[in-house]
Amino acid sequence: MDAQKVTLRKMTPSEYDAATEHREAETARELGKFMPQELAWERTRQGTAQFLPDGRDTAGHHLVVAENGSGEVVGNAWIGPDPRQAAGTADSAWLYDINVLAPFRRRGYGSAILHAAEELVAREGRTSLGLNVVGSNEAAIALYRRNGYDVASMYLSKSVQR
Repeated sequence: MDAQKVTLRKMTPSEYDAATEHREAETARELGKFMPQELAWERTRQGTAQFLPDGRDTAGHHLVVAENGSGEVVGNAWIGPDPRQAAGTADSAWLYDINVLAPFRRRGYGSAILHAAEELVAREGRTSLGLNVVGSNEAAIALYRRNGYDVASMYLSKSVQR
């Protein structure tokens, strides 16, 4: 398979709304495994409000869609300051979310979006791009490993309820 290429552009308001709805549903679904669904949704929405107080226009954040060579939107991403750096002035950026739209999955677009995100942060003078991935998301983990991402830390958990 030939390597795909994408161009990133800022989301339109409707694209931002759709991406936010998708991201929040996925986040609440994952959090719902560890807490009541209502609380999972509350925490998810609080996170959006905290990290994106001005929505798609939040300073320092890139909320982008990825278009292929035919101009089709194949996915989206949210790239911003590394949340582990309190002042946000570090040399690292953070990939908060990446999504390849269903009709374009398993065709190399995940790697293409990652590459475009890396180029974006490099142009800004950043020297690394970090991210979190849910441990059970084997497809995403494989994507990141194929693209040179290494495990930087690991959080493990075990239920001990009776």
